[in-house]
Amino acid sequence: MRAREQTFLTELIGPEDQAIEAVVSRYQRVAPAVTRLARSLSDNPNLRVRLGSEAAASDDEIVCDPRVFQAAYHRNAPVTPDEVALASALHEVMHLVSTNLDETRELPGDWPIDGGQNAGLELDLLTALERTERPVAEVLFFSLEDARQEVQGLAAYPGARSVLEDLYRSSLSHAIAKSGALSQFVLGCFLLTGEYVEREILERQFEARAAVALDEATRHCSEAAETDDPWYVAQLALELEAIARSHGLITEVPEKATGQQRKLAEEADAEKAAEGVDRVRMVTPILSDSESYQNTRRAAESRSGASERRGASHTAGEESTEQLLRVSQAPEVFLPTGQGGKLLVTPIPAAFETFSTEGIEALEEAAERWDVAQRRVSGELFPLFAANQRRGLRSGFDQGDVSPHAALFIGAGLYQRLYERRASRTRRRYAVSLLVDASASMLSPGRRQGAGTSWAMPAALLGAWTMARLCDELQVDFEVALFNRGFAARPDDTEDTYRRARAAATAGLRQTQGTAAERLTTTVNHYIVKEFDRRWRDSQRSLAGLFYTAAQPKRAAAKARRSTESAPPVSLFEKAANVDEFNLVHAAERMGRLGAEVRLLMVLADGMTRGSVEALAESVSAIEASGTTVIGIGIGDHTVDEAYGRHEVVEEPDQLARAMIDGTRGALRRSLALSGMDTWWLRQSGASQKEIAVA
Repeated sequence: MRAREQTFLTELIGPEDQAIEAVVSRYQRVAPAVTRLARSLSDNPNLRVRLGSEAAASDDEIVCDPRVFQAAYHRNAPVTPDEVALASALHEVMHLVSTNLDETRELPGDWPIDGGQNAGLELDLLTALERTERPVAEVLFFSLEDARQEVQGLAAYPGARSVLEDLYRSSLSHAIAKSGALSQFVLGCFLLTGEYVEREILERQFEARAAVALDEATRHCSEAAETDDPWYVAQLALELEAIARSHGLITEVPEKATGQQRKLAEEADAEKAAEGVDRVRMVTPILSDSESYQNTRRAAESRSGASERRGASHTAGEESTEQLLRVSQAPEVFLPTGQGGKLLVTPIPAAFETFSTEGIEALEEAAERWDVAQRRVSGELFPLFAANQRRGLRSGFDQGDVSPHAALFIGAGLYQRLYERRASRTRRRYAVSLLVDASASMLSPGRRQGAGTSWAMPAALLGAWTMARLCDELQVDFEVALFNRGFAARPDDTEDTYRRARAAATAGLRQTQGTAAERLTTTVNHYIVKEFDRRWRDSQRSLAGLFYTAAQPKRAAAKARRSTESAPPVSLFEKAANVDEFNLVHAAERMGRLGAEVRLLMVLADGMTRGSVEALAESVSAIEASGTTVIGIGIGDHTVDEAYGRHEVVEEPDQLARAMIDGTRGALRRSLALSGMDTWWLRQSGASQKEIAVA
């Protein structure tokens, strides 16, 4: 049987779950409960709780540093990950709300300051403690205050208290083994004040001197747990420091020692005193030490001050935390192989509309140069789709259009039959999704001789434009999305804000997350250009601006450099190395939620995924098995043969646009034939039954 000190949290939480974005994601699931606690403790129904790069507490806002939660996940304890998430979040917010040590008072006459001559002297609590020149007493104060707040603030949350108890008990044996007598004494005071461990249990494990001193300190710990006055807790800390000194736990400095020697000895004792308790308690910035408390309070004041301007380091911290939140909130996409990963899904930046005028001109020019028709692109499909839609009409009662037989109904006295109504739908619904590789290689010359593949992105976007018109004419739901890998742009980003955010987030995450910074900034991104439920006319300008950026990348980059504050973030196309399979699965799931019976997913890329070809192939097979037709078009690259059952490779821009349109038309023709419509139109369109079957 597992001993209480033997722990298994690391068995439950793998390395990927201890990553900062996973920890933040778990916190966000318990955020409503944490907010309710904060509002209850502060008696402020409008108090906001959010995550930030620095912990801070003010009257209207609580900011939690997500690294505090991550530290809790490195503990070993017999608790579940969700329990750790809730308990650590409640613990941090409770301390941020409850801690205020700024009140000034007239010092008691017996405090060891200025030879005891303290009459009339008013100081804030931490300054007064510092003036006592008793650093061990400061360590005791923060330990007692930490435990006192936990006893009182979490009294209504016994579940969270029990999780803290498990976390503390699991670290106890190791902390005792690594601590000296003074450190054990301070640790015992913390645990007794917090009512986590009985004194008899501690005395059996402590050194003799620490055990005897702890017995004498029991009354002080009980009083600290019951008081609501931090100043009284400080008084008790000074008395406990005197107990420790009387039992020889604190170094006795010779009378002949210099002031510097005395100070060094006291600081060494303070470090020893904190060593044991800091191995056990969950250290929160506001109650770590005096300097950390001041930094936390200053962070709150800087946010609530009159000036909204932030310094460079503060901006970097905010951007890095903002990136952490974006990654943690991103949907988790699971592949048929069982592999999972984050996919950052966001609308394409609206600033691309500023290039729309040039983009429309470039589209018309490219359509003419590559001979891609832009008028009535639906062709013979239009009357067929119109007929298919009309098949849903039948007579009914009291709703819909006025029936052409209304006169007969009136004459027969059947007034309730004046109207035709649509029954439950009998026509099929359609959905088309287009995914376009938006990596830098789609804008660059290829490896082969000749013109290369710098036309890949423009031709793909021209095909997307033409497909959008086709679907719009046929009233088919459709979506256009780009995918790449890199620092993800936000919907309101310009070239200026994108570059600044990328640099600041990268710098901040390198400082706080080390080697994980690359994973957190170079994400797998899915940019929505045109959503299923959005009108085509609302997305035309963005797609036109994207086309100009792709067709004239040098000119677009020059425009962006001249007007960085208004130009779109053209720099988002700088990275390569896509992970195609996550984007395919997400696009298929989005399309599946529409409830369409006929679904077509088309993917354009100039190279194979940098993930796993096997995972991509299995994803394509699973999507096909769900009823979605998947077509992979390789641009000058035959590796699509390995992953896509339906595939085509194109070598010229006119081939690409035509392949996209022909593939869509073929899939729609096939769906009409399989839905039972008469096939008289096959002879007129020149299509054969064999072509319909394989389309």
